[in-house]
Amino acid sequence: MKTNKLKVIPSILHEKCPHCLEGNVFEKKKHFFELPVMKDRCDKCGYYFDREPGYFLGAMYLSYGMAVFQGIIAFLICYFLFKGLDTLTIGFIVVGVIIGFGLKNYKLSRIIYMHIFPQ
Repeated sequence: MKTNKLKVIPSILHEKCPHCLEGNVFEKKKHFFELPVMKDRCDKCGYYFDREPGYFLGAMYLSYGMAVFQGIIAFLICYFLFKGLDTLTIGFIVVGVIIGFGLKNYKLSRIIYMHIFPQ
């Protein structure tokens, strides 16, 4: 299936299927503290998301890279825009940003990984 390159980035950000760019990859949350649950197949096109055991280990590196990038950006914002903050406060803010984006990084890294290595 030929995908439109302009629709890929919005479909990744909206957590859509890498094949049809329409179906949701993750189940809807029933409550706020629920962990993300990935569907087995796309509701629209039947694309199989989970290919083999250990397939998403590579997505872990993407998630790590995103967390490091977000931590660096948070540090630079704190360091240059809020010069009066002490080192411990900046450290707590950076860790808070990394933890705050953790679940989103988890989901996005899996979807990006599926786009990089399609079936």
